Amino acid sequence: MYPPIEPYETGTVDILASLTLIHSLYYEVSGNKDGVPVVFLHGGPGGGVSPKDRQFFNPDKYKIVLFDQRGAGKSKPSACTECNTTWDLVDDIECLREQLSIEKWHVFGGSWGSTLALAYAQTYPERVRSLVLRGIFTLRKSEIRFFYQDGASHLFPEEWSRYVDPVEPAQRNDLVNAYHSLLNSPDEKVRLRAARAWSRWEMATSRLFVSQDLLEKAESDDFALAFSRIENHYFVNEGFMRDGQLLEEQSIEKIRHIPMIIVQGRYDVVCPATTAWALKTAREGNGGSKYGPFAFHVIPDAGHSSREAGIEKKLVEAADEVVEKY
Repeated sequence: MYPPIEPYETGTVDILASLTLIHSLYYEVSGNKDGVPVVFLHGGPGGGVSPKDRQFFNPDKYKIVLFDQRGAGKSKPSACTECNTTWDLVDDIECLREQLSIEKWHVFGGSWGSTLALAYAQTYPERVRSLVLRGIFTLRKSEIRFFYQDGASHLFPEEWSRYVDPVEPAQRNDLVNAYHSLLNSPDEKVRLRAARAWSRWEMATSRLFVSQDLLEKAESDDFALAFSRIENHYFVNEGFMRDGQLLEEQSIEKIRHIPMIIVQGRYDVVCPATTAWALKTAREGNGGSKYGPFAFHVIPDAGHSSREAGIEKKLVEAADEVVEKY
């Protein structure tokens, strides 16, 4: 990772509906003012950015743009799900690009950030220099079921017990919808208990070796509520897209010319490697001269988190590679 740096510009993107402010999105710019632009798309949805996210990029070569998506991090109102869809966020990225007078940029995203990166690139392919994607997630029903209903539960039984505890046994056949009711309960105690349990489940399973810092983060009311409410809102609405839409031939064809690097942890149980492989297979298609450069890296000693050493190293190398070549 590159050394810590501070942003030289911060601001907001204000989202209006019928002349009423509904979202105010925090953004920041760091690195080289005249550098090659890159936008960092955080996970969740609802996760927010952190100062360490700047450190994937060479500050001498990159103009580094980070922002908190609707309802997340420093964006306001916190945990708000109103007017908050995949396609709203795609429009926000494009609005931010225009506000910063950037013609084209590299797009870098992991987990939900990879979902959003694919959705943005398929909508605005002419604005994307390259895609660096980690922990691939495409929000298919099978992916949600594996992590939130039946799959990862077999690997982390003690944490699964904590996750299902707030839900009445009779409602555990559909945990995403059960949590939707809990997270929108009029009772604040019910909402917060559910938010902490939902957030802890992901924090406890995202690394090969469990991080105590992540577990403590899940206990933070503000983070847990934004993270859980926004994630759950997206999942009960199936990502506001067709099942498998991002992997459909007509979707992939729009981005085949864009250089792409995938970084995937072998033991990722949040977003298992089968989805990264599905993207690789779809992207490669039948091969052809019009296809852009492509690389697929599996990190043998890592789970889901971008903070694991092997994933950090490969992501930095990928960012270094694309800024030199594209």
